[in-house]
Amino acid sequence: METAAYLYAWDVNGDPAAADLVAGLGLHHVTLAAVYHATRALTPRHPRHRVVVAEHSAAYYPLSTERWDGAALLPPPAPWTGGTDAFGTAVAALAAAGVPVHAWVVVNHVDLPGPAEFAVVNAYGDRYPWALCPAQDAVKEYALGLAGDIAELPGITGVELESFGWYGFDHLSAHDKVGGVRLSGAEQYLFSLCFCDACEHAYRDGGVHPDELRARVTAALDPAFAGTATPGPADEIEAIDALLGPDLSAAVRGIRDTVVEVYRTGVVERIRLRRSDLTVLAHASPQPHRYLSFTGVDTTRADTLFDGLVVNCWHGLDALEATRAAAAPGLDVYASLLAIEGMGGRPDTLAEQGSAAQAAGATGIRLYHAGLAGARDLDGIRELTQKGADR
Repeated sequence: METAAYLYAWDVNGDPAAADLVAGLGLHHVTLAAVYHATRALTPRHPRHRVVVAEHSAAYYPLSTERWDGAALLPPPAPWTGGTDAFGTAVAALAAAGVPVHAWVVVNHVDLPGPAEFAVVNAYGDRYPWALCPAQDAVKEYALGLAGDIAELPGITGVELESFGWYGFDHLSAHDKVGGVRLSGAEQYLFSLCFCDACEHAYRDGGVHPDELRARVTAALDPAFAGTATPGPADEIEAIDALLGPDLSAAVRGIRDTVVEVYRTGVVERIRLRRSDLTVLAHASPQPHRYLSFTGVDTTRADTLFDGLVVNCWHGLDALEATRAAAAPGLDVYASLLAIEGMGGRPDTLAEQGSAAQAAGATGIRLYHAGLAGARDLDGIRELTQKGADR
């Protein structure tokens, strides 16, 4: 069973022992961050530092001047790495140790400096600076630019696209203070619907008046914020239909599905046109209306665009089982497992989790995260890969 783990360039660069340590984990490859959002990351083994602070979204490779000249939106460099090609340096070190690399690209989840003019705008007029709206032309060009960049990166054999599509309210941010009102899944969906100019235009083209939709959304959400909402159906789609009305709910989903299908198709086609040899995976939820880093995908048709999907199995195999049941037999489905005990993972049972995922139909495993892992976590990864090799 193919097993890979996520990694940051700073986990490798400047540490002469890192590439060999990764090689000793028994992985098929690593998935190395090429474009990534802001983060604060522990580096438990690095000889020069223990914490890296990535202050904003960045490209960890040199941008093409020709491609990005005059672009309204582009990924800035990463000065905290101390160089201009942290990704390429790490790829070279890993290759020398015999470790293949896939590129890890976070697309619509960003932490960019400057105004948030390309962000999702909720029904109350609030902007979500962390969420690029895929209906906007500048965002489409940004994603196509990333696709062109990734296709030109030397030394990679695949790409994983995270947050590739709609992104919304539910975002882990520094010092979040948004837990005072617990929104249901359906309410969070409504709170994530976008009302930027491009989305309002898409609604009108799809026969939905944006002012009517906005009024319905705020009328549905106001009771939740006032503490007077009543529980809706357990099924999220049924709950959304109950809040918006089934006809309006279906129309909005159809419009958003069309927007994101056009967006994704352009990006993946750009990658395949320039590098047909690359494996293209997306982080996905089998619930198409979802908008998280594992964003909603129509799994019944995913094989027409992607080679495989990576689904979140940090808290169980429900997403894997639903994806495998709905997807075409030829679509690879990978179970993402949390290998970090300090983040709530169970590295001591990682091998058993891998076996259960394989029994549930997983093509392979993605482990989060080899660079963040402590010594016990690494032991769990080694046990997983060894038992996988023995099967």
